[in-house]
Amino acid sequence: MNRKLNKSVNDRVLFGVCGGIADFFGITPLPVRIIFLLTLGGSFWVYVVLSYILDDAPTL
Repeated sequence: MNRKLNKSVNDRVLFGVCGGIADFFGITPLPVRIIFLLTLGGSFWVYVVLSYILDDAPTL
């Protein structure tokens, strides 16, 4: 299976990074958002970088 990590276009709060990660792993975005909030010190920069690197998910 050829899956690609993209930002979510449907489930976004800021840029859709957490929603895209959740879509990639087939889970709801709430646990991903909680992990990002609990590790805010280090994950802030990861989130910022991913928001610029990842493409938006293709729309149908």
